[in-house]
Order: sequence, then C-alpha cells, then structure tokens
Amino acid sequence: MSWSPSQYLKFEDERTRPVRDLVAAIPTRQAVHAVDLGCGPGNSTEILLARYPAAMLTGVDNAADMLAAAGRRLPAQAFEQADIATWQPAGSCDVILANASLHWVPNHDTLLPRLVRALSTGGSLAVQMPDNLTEPSHLAMREVAQSGPWTARLGEAAGDRSEVGTVSWYYALLKPHSARVDIWRTIYHHVLSDIDGIVEWFKGSGLRPYLSRLDETEQAAFLGSYRERIAAAYPVQQDGSVLLPFPRLFMVATR
Repeated sequence: MSWSPSQYLKFEDERTRPVRDLVAAIPTRQAVHAVDLGCGPGNSTEILLARYPAAMLTGVDNAADMLAAAGRRLPAQAFEQADIATWQPAGSCDVILANASLHWVPNHDTLLPRLVRALSTGGSLAVQMPDNLTEPSHLAMREVAQSGPWTARLGEAAGDRSEVGTVSWYYALLKPHSARVDIWRTIYHHVLSDIDGIVEWFKGSGLRPYLSRLDETEQAAFLGSYRERIAAAYPVQQDGSVLLPFPRLFMVATR
C-alpha cells in the first residue's frame, strides 16, 4: 500500500494545524532558499510558501504519488523525489521544514545535526513529529499484528517507523550545533465523527506498514480487529463524536 494523497488529506485541516503552529514559530524572518523535507501532497509546502512568498522553495518526498499531488496543488513550485536519509541540498538553506516526516527516517542522532549544518547562519530547521507510539491507537496496531495469522509477516512492520526521543535528548543533540533551540510537546484533541474516523485517519499514516504487507482479505480482517480494540479505548461523546488525543513533538533549531 503506497502513500495515498486522497487518504492522507481526508483530515487535511487536522493534519495541517500542527504545521501552521510550527511555521509560525520559526524565527528566521526572510528566506532565499526554503525546503519542505517530506512535503507529502503539498499542504505543508503551501503553509511554508505563505510565510516566505519570495523564497525559492523546493518540496522533497520519496513518494511519487505524493509529489504528483503536490505539483498539482502548487504548479509554480519545484518538487523532487529523494530519500530524506541521504538527501543533500545543492547549497545552504535558510529554512528546512520537516513536518510529520522524520519519524519515518532512522538515525536521528546523525540526521538532525547534518540538517542543521546545511543551514545558512540565522537559518532554521523546523521539525514536527507524531509522538504517539504509546497511545492506544498504536498499541492496538502492534497487538493485532501479534495476534493473527499474519504474525510472521508483520514482525518487522513496527520498525518502519523510528522511535521518537525525549525532549531533553533532542535538545542535547541540537544545541551544540545551534545558536538557539526551541522545543515543545503538544497534545491535539481531534474531534472525529465516530470510531471509524480513527481507522480512516491511521489508514493514511500509521497503519500503512501493516496493511502494505497483507492482501485485501487480510487487510479487512486486520482492520476489523483493530477497530474492535480501539473502540474500547476511545469512548463516544454525548454528541456521537470521538476525541483522538494526538501528542506531537516540535523543535526549531536556529543556526
């Protein structure tokens, strides 16, 4: 199962809110060259462009379908297909934005300092990552993966996503390379129409490593078991809606 722009953007408003908060916190006032690293379908690129309308802006992603959607959304901007783990800019960058992308990339201990070193003096690296691996939504994924006929094939699925470190770990990692590090953690409480909204949300992100290893019949069975588990963890509100608590880690390192 490849990255699906339409599935991802079913919750565009909710997914875009964190990047609005992140970009608003970048202290760099002007940018000649800005990069959206892991641009997806271009919703984050659009926010970065609104902040730096005069910048030469490049969106980078490794998923062709996402890049195609981003190009349709922002046809005047440049997009390139590349792996974040090995990507190198042609020259220094004034802003590098990585919104909900680096948790899919390993080796943060070397990756983040390398990205800071790619900045111009006064430039900023702005990162937002979901920090929800211990939430019921993700505990249920791992439990279902370990309890069905697919166990042997799904043993490595959880490893597709990197664990997110602590606030203090990232501060200690970034500060020696930065003049300033701003770091915080926020829990968003997204109001979804029902419990199926949570399933649909994570079909566009966290469930992908599991579903991509299954055929259509197995996917349906996996999702049925997953829905049963999360229904017990996310109570229905009086108006019928369901609240999805979603912790996210933010950091802005300015060189």
